[in-house]
Amino acid sequence: MSTHIAAKNGAIAETILLPGDPLRAKFIAENFLDNPVQYTAVRNIFGYTGLYKGKRVSVQGTGMGIPSISIYVNELFRDYGVQRAIRVGTAGALQPEIKLRDLVIALSASTDSGANNIRFGGRNYAPTAAFSLIRTAYDTAVSRGWQPWVGSVVSSDMFYTEDPGEWKLWAGFGCLAVEMEAAELYTLAAKYRREALTLLTISDSLVTGESSSAEERQNTFTRMMETALETAIS
Repeated sequence: MSTHIAAKNGAIAETILLPGDPLRAKFIAENFLDNPVQYTAVRNIFGYTGLYKGKRVSVQGTGMGIPSISIYVNELFRDYGVQRAIRVGTAGALQPEIKLRDLVIALSASTDSGANNIRFGGRNYAPTAAFSLIRTAYDTAVSRGWQPWVGSVVSSDMFYTEDPGEWKLWAGFGCLAVEMEAAELYTLAAKYRREALTLLTISDSLVTGESSSAEERQNTFTRMMETALETAIS
């Protein structure tokens, strides 16, 4: 039983979906899983285990940002034996051709966070996803007629930055979108020798200024959820 999850041994499946929003975890459990059981509500960060097409899958909220997801993923990998972790999150588009509700598969994650600078003593580390999960997610999305974007993203520590044009530097080097957690998930998966993937739905655009509502982000990004669940059981 870990400090921040406090679930019983065996309560969490080997494959887990990781939305930042705990209410998105609740939505996934109630709308996609059969017989979901809540195994944690510590700090109102919800976690559930149920069946998807007969296979056991968990879904766990992680909160926002690298420090928050780091706590949950460390405990999931270390204390509960999770083998595959798929983040299902939202992101801001950095390229003009990427539109609201588009699906992004994150191959790799650059970051402005200091976490890996601390870990690696100032050396640069390149956090990347598991190829097996990338391939499965891509094939799953395409088979349903959804054309995902595939490429690098940025995991930022700052939602409100001092330089409102900072995103243009990342965009100029081909980054597709900005979010806040993928770099840490991929780094920890490498450390623990586990598989990880980040799937993102575009909730806003730094290029156009468009954005979706909090309710839409919580309840309606179902293409991402379905792609993640199909990938989880493959």
